[in-house]
Amino acid sequence: MPTLALTNFNIVLSVLGGWISLFGLVSYLCKENFYLSEALISLLAGVVVSPSAANLVRPLDYAGTAENVNNVTLYFSRLVLGVQLVLAGVQLPSRYLKKEWKPLSLLLGPVMVAMWISTSLLVWALVPNLSFLHALVVGSCVTPTDPVLSNVIVKGKFADHNVPKDLQRIIIAESGANDGLGYPFLFFALYLIKYIGDGGVAEEGGAGLAMGLWFGETWGYTIILSIIYGAVVGWVAKELLHWAEERKFVDRESFLVFAISLALFILGTCGMIGSDDILACFIAGNVFTWDDWFRLETLDDSLQPTVDMLLNVSIFMWYGTVCPWHSFLDNGVIPLYRLVPLGILVLLLRRLPWVFALHKYIPQIEETRQAIFVGFFGPVGVSAIFYLYITLEFLETLEVNGKTREDVESLGETVNVVVWFLAICSIVVHGLSIPLGKLGFYLPRTISRTVTGSPSGNDGEAVPPFRVGTRVTSRFSGILPGRRSGRNSATDLSTPTTETSPTSSRPIFRIGGSVIPPPKTPEIGPGGDPADERDTVEPGTGMETGSEPQARKPEPVTPGLAPRTIRFPDEVAGEV
Repeated sequence: MPTLALTNFNIVLSVLGGWISLFGLVSYLCKENFYLSEALISLLAGVVVSPSAANLVRPLDYAGTAENVNNVTLYFSRLVLGVQLVLAGVQLPSRYLKKEWKPLSLLLGPVMVAMWISTSLLVWALVPNLSFLHALVVGSCVTPTDPVLSNVIVKGKFADHNVPKDLQRIIIAESGANDGLGYPFLFFALYLIKYIGDGGVAEEGGAGLAMGLWFGETWGYTIILSIIYGAVVGWVAKELLHWAEERKFVDRESFLVFAISLALFILGTCGMIGSDDILACFIAGNVFTWDDWFRLETLDDSLQPTVDMLLNVSIFMWYGTVCPWHSFLDNGVIPLYRLVPLGILVLLLRRLPWVFALHKYIPQIEETRQAIFVGFFGPVGVSAIFYLYITLEFLETLEVNGKTREDVESLGETVNVVVWFLAICSIVVHGLSIPLGKLGFYLPRTISRTVTGSPSGNDGEAVPPFRVGTRVTSRFSGILPGRRSGRNSATDLSTPTTETSPTSSRPIFRIGGSVIPPPKTPEIGPGGDPADERDTVEPGTGMETGSEPQARKPEPVTPGLAPRTIRFPDEVAGEV
């Protein structure tokens, strides 16, 4: 007897597959017409199916414990960032990091440091009972700009119409590089907390040992080693793919998926040696296309954007289900009336003032409005959640006699609540900024035109409104196929030569022959009255002067216009 198997696996597959299918049906409408990012829409879908709402997706049931849920979120974020950063490196032109090292050094140096300090100061000012050293930890998590959310302003119709190519590339390069460079900011504060946070009681060595570990492990082993490793792996992969493609050893499917498999390899190997896999992925992607060969070969293929879309939809649905929504209202570290102003101030002051101050030294930012645009769109997203769980994992090691140290007892909750809230604010605000901006630009014009009323013609009558998609029709619409098949158009020419469109007062003339007859001077009869006017039409039309009385008069001709003839190439002068 068949039974209904409502297992977690079946439910998750149904929800994920159903959502991706439904979103795919309207994806072009959402992204290209309404400028809504898939990240925002998928986050809202995750909220709907989360335990707080429909309870269809229950992460705690799958993982067993909250710690396992955190690990799943951390590794899922690592996977998405690694693949995204390899693809970001592949998108850049040949030797881009070498050519544009000066503007990148400004964005990754002074601007990033200013973002870290300003965010930490805001957190320190608005979170009660928080030391500045702890605020540095929170600020470092949200310092990197997110490459996933940056796709809103570097891909699609909005980017093609509004963001110059050079500006798109510098945004891609910065968001890719500064994700991996978040480690020095984070571990600068974490090492100091470990060795001097409790006055040096639990750990010996003090600030000197903390700075030694920061320079040695963080900069030497984590950053520099990952750069070297990513460059070597990317160059070897490029040479191997060249060699295999020249000998026709690799098929098209394997060729297209090579960059994604390279990302998985780097994530796994860097994870085993404990280096910065995120930065290594970005460097490897850029070195992999150092000669621009792979980028140009895959420029028109859609496999990489497809994988990108699947990962984006999945990760933000997962974020919607695991986000601690209830903790924003009920927590022991910061009330909501402080949390909301913190989110607003971070969005406004974290990045915008510093990019604006230095934009004259960045050639890709040519105008003031571009500086404001780049300064505002520095989203907080997947990278912030990644560093959040790196922080929680590190804080679990700070124990005394099997218990969490007193000085960091509330730091984990503070980081969890503040970073999640700032990430949600950025996803929502940056996801809605473009559509709301477009609405604010066009809505006043639409209302103004509606209020002033419909325009009128010269004769005082209202002009019919313009509608997109209306067609002008004519009874001579079949004359062109007749021309292609032959010139036996005597039957067609016996019909009137003009037709007035139902939505226009202007006549439509048939193509071929004289379309505007010459102005006619009326003949004066013997009595001084105008003679009987007949239509003067070219011979052969069946409507010559003096022909049947049912012949129509031509449309009025504007005085002063010379006769004009439009002919097809196969017509002989004089023919109609």
